[in-house]
Amino acid sequence: MNQTKKQENILLGIWGIAIIATAGSLFYSEVMGYEPCELCWYQRILMYPLIVIYGTAILKKNISIALPGLIMSGIGMCVSTYHYLIQKLPALSETGGACGLVPCNFQYVNYFGFITIPFLAGTAFILIFVLHILLIKQARGK
Repeated sequence: MNQTKKQENILLGIWGIAIIATAGSLFYSEVMGYEPCELCWYQRILMYPLIVIYGTAILKKNISIALPGLIMSGIGMCVSTYHYLIQKLPALSETGGACGLVPCNFQYVNYFGFITIPFLAGTAFILIFVLHILLIKQARGK
C-alpha cells in the first residue's frame, strides 16, 4: 500500500469516527430525548463540522484542507475532559450544577460506572486528534 492510500485510509477512518460521534449525539438527543447541557453543545459545535472538513479533504485529496479538524479536535478533547471531570470529581461537580437548564454534572448514561456521554465524545476527539497527527507524519514521510 503506498503512502497516499494510507493517508486516504486514515482520512476515511477519521471521517467515520466523526460520523459515528455525530450520530451518537443525535441519537441521545433526538431518539432518547436527552437534552444537551451547555458543554455538550460546545462539543457538538466542535464535532459536527468535522464531517464536512474531513469529507472535503477526502474528496479533494488534499490533507491540508483538514488542518482545522486537528485544531477543533484538540479543543474538543479539552472541553470533553473538563466536562467529564465535572461529572466524576466531587470537587468540580458543584460547578457543573450552574451550567444552564440541564446541569453539566448530570449523567444521562453511566455505562460500567465510567462511560458517560462526555467520555464518548472525548474518546472520539482523542482518536481523531491522534489519527490526524499520524496523517501529518505520513505526509511528511514522503
